[in-house]
Amino acid sequence: MAERELSEVTGTETNETSNFLEDIIKEDIAQGKYGGRVHTRFPPEPNGYLHIGHAKSICLNFGLAKKFNGKCNLRFDDTNPVKEDVEYVEAIKEDIKWLGFQWDGEYYASDYFDQLYEWAKLLIKKGKAYVCDLSAEEVSAMRGTPSIPATPSPYRNRTVEENLDLFKRMKQGEFPEGSRTLRAKIDLASPNMHMRDPVMYRIIHAPHHRTGNKWCIYPMYDFAHGQSDYIEGITHSICTLEFEVHRPLYDWFLDQILDDPNGYRPRQYEFARLNLSYTVMSKRKLLELVQGNYVSGWDDPRMPTICGLRRRGYTPESIRMFADKVGVARRDNLIDVALLEYCIREDLNKRAPRVMCVLDPVKLIIDNYPDNQTEELEAINNPEDPAQGTRKIPFSKELYIERSDFMENPPKNYFRLSPGQEVRLRYAYIVRCTHVEKDAQGNVIAIHCTYDPQTRGGNTPDGRKVKGTIHWVSSPHAIQVETRLYDRLFTVPEPDNVEEGKSFLDYLNPNSLVVVQAFAEPSLRNAHVEEKFQFERLGYFCVDKDSTPEHIIFNRTVTLKDSWAKQNKN
Repeated sequence: MAERELSEVTGTETNETSNFLEDIIKEDIAQGKYGGRVHTRFPPEPNGYLHIGHAKSICLNFGLAKKFNGKCNLRFDDTNPVKEDVEYVEAIKEDIKWLGFQWDGEYYASDYFDQLYEWAKLLIKKGKAYVCDLSAEEVSAMRGTPSIPATPSPYRNRTVEENLDLFKRMKQGEFPEGSRTLRAKIDLASPNMHMRDPVMYRIIHAPHHRTGNKWCIYPMYDFAHGQSDYIEGITHSICTLEFEVHRPLYDWFLDQILDDPNGYRPRQYEFARLNLSYTVMSKRKLLELVQGNYVSGWDDPRMPTICGLRRRGYTPESIRMFADKVGVARRDNLIDVALLEYCIREDLNKRAPRVMCVLDPVKLIIDNYPDNQTEELEAINNPEDPAQGTRKIPFSKELYIERSDFMENPPKNYFRLSPGQEVRLRYAYIVRCTHVEKDAQGNVIAIHCTYDPQTRGGNTPDGRKVKGTIHWVSSPHAIQVETRLYDRLFTVPEPDNVEEGKSFLDYLNPNSLVVVQAFAEPSLRNAHVEEKFQFERLGYFCVDKDSTPEHIIFNRTVTLKDSWAKQNKN
């Protein structure tokens, strides 16, 4: 991997530098630290679906472990039973496998609840933790500012015996939810607000998806994180940049539990989180989109979730390529979604078979073609991969072409079909437009042409040159399919940074989904869910999971070119 910055919306990157995390690991190995071993982890909270930002973290943690012949754990940070569910656990595991990774061990923070409880009692005995009766609002009001110390809790100096008794009774369920917390006793004057007597445990009377009703006190992330790393033997605990201010607390908790301060201990390192243009990454906002029915669900193809990208037609290879090109940075920046689109185009160009489909059909009638005749023409499946071979497509007197491929009064340098002008029909013949039929409102309902039988399959015996080539499907043989034309979910690059008085929802793109009934070549009749194709001249499409043999649905993954940038320059 390498740290790169975008220079253009086309996805080009510049200023390649070394990956600082790899440099740290190489130095640790050279110094014999951890006995030369590398052990990372990916620690999602099972309270929602993973998104493209998590994909970057997955690629990073699993990728580093693989590069240095190490291990990578999957650990679920399941410390809040109110928000977590087995559904999310299974979805996360499915996403990681789909991306192409396999964890070395599957763990849960809840596996360590007994040990964490013992360590919490150890801190109480050392005078480093106390039970506090203040409410969350009272604690916040007394926290001070970075330059003004916090006001001490009136319960800060309880005796060890009293704290142990109260903490035990918290565990036994004697107190109502929110009435007491266990707080670490650190430094009320620290400029780092996270060090001002942070909460270690809170009371939550809710069943846990793994431990049931055994517990009614649950550790906070900051208390569970470093200790879980320590139990699992993690060497390099890699987090996103917002956890940088948590690192002193991570180290402080470890200092309290380690028997040998010079022995093994995990280290936390931070990298810049992924911010992607034209979308939002906040779980709260993504949940708002789902619950408000602005999208069809977590796997809506417009969502930045991994399951949404998969349903849209993105491949694991394209997402891994994207993570590699984004690289590992020390500072936050906004990555243009055009780079993600570039990666899927690059991948599908090599693998997706070409087919023909007409989205906005108008009838084309070849007047001098024999009635009731059908030819089987040979079409190349993928010019980038000759091993994919060829297929047969039917050709007849009546075809469908794109309405946009005909213009009655064309401008100069218009190379598609117009009266008196010739084009080549892909894999077929050269045709010349003779006249059109219109309805009462003046709309073109049929285009009449003649064809040259000598020009089949690209032949031009007389040497004449035809600049335009258009796609088509045979009208009697075409199958009707539904195409869902997806585009960017928001109209602005940074919907999180909205004008005062506006919500990110005010910037939803009304054209992010357009449903079109189209006509496709008959070879697509047997297409299966998640199968991917290039619709020639139109873009890349994927079969949606809602498809049935009688009603095939294609999701547009991406256009062949970045039409958004061009569209928004005009």
